[in-house]
Amino acid sequence: MAAIAALLLVGAAQVAAADREADARLDMVRTIEVIARQSSGGATATTLDAGVLEAMRRVPRHAFVPASQRELAYTNRPLPIGYGQTISQPYIVALMTDLLRLARHSRALEIGTGSGYQAAVLAELGHLVYTIEIVSELAEPAAKRLSELGYGAVSARHGDGYYGWPEAAPFDGILVTAAASQIPPPLLEQLKKRLVSSIERLEICAIAESRQAEM
Repeated sequence: MAAIAALLLVGAAQVAAADREADARLDMVRTIEVIARQSSGGATATTLDAGVLEAMRRVPRHAFVPASQRELAYTNRPLPIGYGQTISQPYIVALMTDLLRLARHSRALEIGTGSGYQAAVLAELGHLVYTIEIVSELAEPAAKRLSELGYGAVSARHGDGYYGWPEAAPFDGILVTAAASQIPPPLLEQLKKRLVSSIERLEICAIAESRQAEM
């Protein structure tokens, strides 16, 4: 009886934790919506795509941050993940994903896997995702994490994202989440439709569209 009672207590605690995390994700998405509505001008969308927001509601961001940062997992701020890298703040993840404007089941390339969160969001949207991380100490755990969480549509590898993933090209969309001062030419060669990149030292995005998208 004592063993059964202990199991029931553990189960109840797990359910309570899951509920708290779900509530935290919902609050995070509400914050993203408020920021989007308050933003104006440039490439910033007033209202983000409902599918993107739903994906953000489903992905367990706490699973992509170090244990020491989990209390802050659903706050709208970047968090350190080690080796001088961070997981982007949720609003930036939502904005960049929204700006890609990909149809379901598109092929997407991400440069800068980090802990794997952005790749998971893209996979939740139904895309086939390829992601590259230059820091091996991040690339290997990220690939394992994505696999364990069931994101089988994500292919992850360690490498220099400057050169893209030519054997898997062309890509309907490319996200450069690693801050760049310019867009690498090999990525444009592998681009079928749209590229979105964060700009070094600035919380803004640059957008490039392939000429193929106009054809």
